[in-house]
Amino acid sequence: MLDSFLRGKLDAPLTWAAEVVDRHWVSPDRLTMAGLVVGLSSAAAAAAQWWAFALVLWLVSRIADGVDGPLACRRRTYEGSEGAQSEAGGFLDITADFAVYGSMVVGVATGAAAAYDAPWWPFLLVLLTYYINGTAFLAFSSVAERTGRRIDDGRSLSFLGGLAEGTETIVVHSLWLVLPAVAWQLALGWAVVVGVSAIHRVLAGYRDLS
Repeated sequence: MLDSFLRGKLDAPLTWAAEVVDRHWVSPDRLTMAGLVVGLSSAAAAAAQWWAFALVLWLVSRIADGVDGPLACRRRTYEGSEGAQSEAGGFLDITADFAVYGSMVVGVATGAAAAYDAPWWPFLLVLLTYYINGTAFLAFSSVAERTGRRIDDGRSLSFLGGLAEGTETIVVHSLWLVLPAVAWQLALGWAVVVGVSAIHRVLAGYRDLS
């Protein structure tokens, strides 16, 4: 819900960050992979109940995820490269995002269960709603691309908006790490929000492609 608003606000600082890290040995794909490794490390830290460390790693991984796109655009601008390399980078980026998001749910659930005897089922609901959301927008993106109905908002894939987008996900996952004692209650509420977003995406995607 907030992604489109924040994208305009964060465009300048992310472009500046891309300029700072633009070195010959730092490619967009390497930055994506760094974000993936740091994100998975954050999940492991959460499982070990190192909440503050997990929070720092989580935020660093999301910063890397935010900078790889502007860096790729910067490289395409002065190198004149596009096409397959850009599409491959977009594929790698979304795959890394899904891996990090899913692993964070498992990591927080593991840590909260061990430390606070928190139930697992709210986190399982989150994973289920993530699965439905991912299926909906990836399927929409594929069909939209093939039928010439692509949503061009600067990203590699055609994203259907909703209540739960990247910004909200970053905030909620951060809250889990800041307030692990109530993480399962937050997960239950988040599952409801993501579930509503999933239903909206399915209906909106079907309508737009009809």
